Amino acid sequence: MKLTMIALAGVAFAAPAFAQDASVGEQEFRKCKACHMIQDDAGTDIVKGGKTGPNLYGVVGRAAGSQEGFNYSDALIALGEAGEVWTEEDLAAYITDPNAFVQEKTGDDSLKTKMTFKMRKNQADVVAFLAANSPDAAAGGDAAADGAEAEAPASN
Repeated sequence: MKLTMIALAGVAFAAPAFAQDASVGEQEFRKCKACHMIQDDAGTDIVKGGKTGPNLYGVVGRAAGSQEGFNYSDALIALGEAGEVWTEEDLAAYITDPNAFVQEKTGDDSLKTKMTFKMRKNQADVVAFLAANSPDAAAGGDAAADGAEAEAPASN
């Protein structure tokens, strides 16, 4: 019992907090917009950005590597085929080290994403900003809970 409590305490302290600040994330997203845009389904730009990476509108709650018409790496395709649906926690881990994340999730150390950028701080804030820019955010829903389909968060 005591060992279980110690283990649970360790997990609690190791897990990042995800009740983050979307306004900080909006500022941090400037680093991402060289490759990514956020454009809603009607074609309205929320954040103008590049097209090297997929559009990140509504990415939280969508299947990895599934944006129609985007040319994903084998790594992101494999991640999606493995059943990865982007949660806030997984997105934060992914943008911290994309290749390590994919390799850990798939068990294949040979897989590499196209995303070379590693975000070293404020990852959860960026993810909060992305979550706030989802179709369900305006309705007060949770995209992940609704199981919406989607693209991966990077140029993978």
